[in-house]
Amino acid sequence: MVFLSETRDNELILSADRLGIIRWFVDTAFAVHPDFKSHTSGAMTLGCGCTLKGCRKQKLNTRSSTEAKLVGADDMSQLIFWTKLFTEAQGDEIQHNILHQDNKSTVLLLKNGKSSSSKRTRALDIC
Repeated sequence: MVFLSETRDNELILSADRLGIIRWFVDTAFAVHPDFKSHTSGAMTLGCGCTLKGCRKQKLNTRSSTEAKLVGADDMSQLIFWTKLFTEAQGDEIQHNILHQDNKSTVLLLKNGKSSSSKRTRALDIC
């Protein structure tokens, strides 16, 4: 609250480096709710500043942070794809719609699918 109070007069600067490149930063907090469900947040930027964000409690319980981050990426995918389609409908061509993920295991699962799966992630196929 002190930070917000001291910075309330600061200007908010939004800018777009290139309208054809959308970057999404998605992160998940593992098992933070009383029912042990995780929480997903994502933010979109076109350059400087967050232009769109989304956050939600995950609908299913996960057994690891990697699994929670994969579910989080999937949860945010609707908003990511909708944003791309909406921007293109406005007349802007999207060359890249990039999802940034900070968990190496999750990145491998997103890229390689089942071939990167282990004993701990084999049940994800069922979900």
